[in-house]
Order: sequence, then C-alpha cells, then structure tokens
Amino acid sequence: MLENSVTMVVIILVINIVYVSFFTIRMILTLKGQRYLAAFISMIEVVIYVIGLGLVLDNLDQIQNLVAYAVGYGIGVIVGMKIEEKLALGYITVNVISKEYDKNLPKALREKGYGVTNWEAHGLEGNRLAMQILTPRKYELKLYQTIKELDPKAFIIAYEPKTIYGGFWVKSVKKGKLFNEQEKEV
Repeated sequence: MLENSVTMVVIILVINIVYVSFFTIRMILTLKGQRYLAAFISMIEVVIYVIGLGLVLDNLDQIQNLVAYAVGYGIGVIVGMKIEEKLALGYITVNVISKEYDKNLPKALREKGYGVTNWEAHGLEGNRLAMQILTPRKYELKLYQTIKELDPKAFIIAYEPKTIYGGFWVKSVKKGKLFNEQEKEV
C-alpha cells in the first residue's frame, strides 16, 4: 500500500511540474504574440491538467496527494521560468545614461552589432550621454557586461518593447546579418 501511495505522490508531483511549466510557457508565448504555438501548447497543457487533477480528486482522502499537487505547482512555476529564461524570446530595449559624454561608447556598441540611438541629455549634475539600445533577449546579459566594461558607472534601465517597426537594425537582424561574431563566441 505504501509503495502505491509513494508512486501516486511522485506521479502527481511530476504531472503538476510539467503542467505548470507548459502553462508558464504558453502565457509567455501568448504575450509575445505567438498565438498558434500557444494554442497548440494549451491543448497539451489541458490534457496534463485534467489527468493530474483527476488523480487528486479521485483520492481526496489521501492528503499527501494534495500536498504533492501543491508542491508540484510551485516547482512548476520555477521550472517554467527557467525554461523561459533559456528560450529568451523577443527583444529588450536598454536605456543607458553615462556620466561621461564619450562619443566612442555608442560606436563601440554598434561595432558589436547592437542597435544604438544616442543623444545628449541634461541631468542634475550636468550633461550626460543617453543611449537607447535594442537587442535580442538572448544577448541581454552580454550587453550588460559590455556596458559595464566600457562604463562601470553607467545607469541602466531595461524593458521589453511590445512592438518594433521599421529601422535598419530590425531588418538586419531578421536577415541574420548582425551578431554573427557573438554567436561564434558563445
């Protein structure tokens, strides 16, 4: 009997980890506008959900099944987030404010393949170099590292743009012309 109980707990735990991971990925795909892929994943997700919930509801007198369901849900959130982190879908826009007005900084970033728009900004303590940088999310951490190497005191704010339209950089990325160097390094 104990063996069946442990097996049931493990099955429920695994089912819920898989279900919530699929749920997280589906939500991210939905937010990124990948509607057909999100719809396909949701079909798999609902089958997994019904099986897992059915196992728990059929055995409500076994508290360990309910605990396994809850623990699996929590672990599934973490696993789903880790998967999304690895997929790194979409783009990131990074605003950088540099204390030093160095015209070579935007040029150095452009040479590495980043789309950079820069301008002179005025802050509390004087003129600053402001830059807006667009990059695929998979290069986000490398961009931060590059900025910190070029300007360790830079102020950085990042966000995900919802829509990107036009510009030479986006066309180049879609054609695969940029970041060839970085992909060889990685």
